[in-house]
Amino acid sequence: MLAYIHIPYCDSKCHYCSFNSYVDKFDTKQRYMQALHKQICFELKRFGATKNSIETLFIGGGTPSTIDAKLYAPIFELLKPYLQKDAEITTEANPNSATKQWLKSMKDLGVTRVSFGVQSFNEKKLKALNRAHNPKQARSAIIEAKKVGFEHISLDLIYNYQGDTKELLLEDINSAFNLPIDHISAYELTIESGTNFASTPEVKQEDDSLAFFVTQEIEKRGFKAYEISNFGRYESLHNRGYWQTKDYIGAGAGAVGFLEDRRFYPTTDIDRYIENPLEFTQELLTKEELLTEKIFLGLRSNIGIEIALLPQDMKQRADFLYGEGKLTTNKKYYFNTNFFISDELSLYILG
Repeated sequence: MLAYIHIPYCDSKCHYCSFNSYVDKFDTKQRYMQALHKQICFELKRFGATKNSIETLFIGGGTPSTIDAKLYAPIFELLKPYLQKDAEITTEANPNSATKQWLKSMKDLGVTRVSFGVQSFNEKKLKALNRAHNPKQARSAIIEAKKVGFEHISLDLIYNYQGDTKELLLEDINSAFNLPIDHISAYELTIESGTNFASTPEVKQEDDSLAFFVTQEIEKRGFKAYEISNFGRYESLHNRGYWQTKDYIGAGAGAVGFLEDRRFYPTTDIDRYIENPLEFTQELLTKEELLTEKIFLGLRSNIGIEIALLPQDMKQRADFLYGEGKLTTNKKYYFNTNFFISDELSLYILG
């Protein structure tokens, strides 16, 4: 199984961000981490966690680097018996708050991988997105992470913001590859309801050619796409676990957990969560819904679709796509060779 911890604090609210995050309530941090500890204790029992049963841990947000490393210590102590010896432990971080001391302290706790929310190395674009860091801070933080001893370092990039050109994006990609990273997540800007950009949807460009350009430029530098938005010499085990629909604990205000055929949603409100971290809603998924997720996730990544899971009519449609050269197979799985048409292929197979 996997484990995810959500940290809902941020230095600033990015204009595109729809995740559950707050730029205030900083006085609640200690109590929030105590509530997290209480929920994780509960989830370990609910999920039937045993020694060495957690394969990966991911600390996301929000901005995990806004929390002092010492506040994570009790949670790491709690999880230690359940984590596999070689577990991948990732934390997200923002360049402006991931100090050398914070990075070193997180590594000392057991974190093995850092994912930096860079988005761009263009100062004007960073300000337009309302990012709290500048290009120099992004470069410095990644270099410090390498000096501290992190083997696996990732960064995020965003494209198709208004004014994005191949020249600007090429500069971002070149800047990224001049740093000691082994993974990139490149996301196309999406306009989500409730975000600052929702009132100005025109800030999103509709330029499909940039998606192909970004993918080609990253791949020709040696980072293979293993999902539509993720590239690397190293493939994140946590990411792959989601796409394989493995069970995962979801702890924190706004997190999501998944166990067999149920999803668990803790409350998104920080104050309510601190008061009662065991308050949650539950969603029961049908076999059809679970299969649909496996098909969509399998075709937008290199996980593929297990042939034995498909009913006969879906298998016939998948075989047709294979005959047309849209899918490949190793006789046990179907694989997609073009992630950009993954949704269309999934819908066709589903009928």
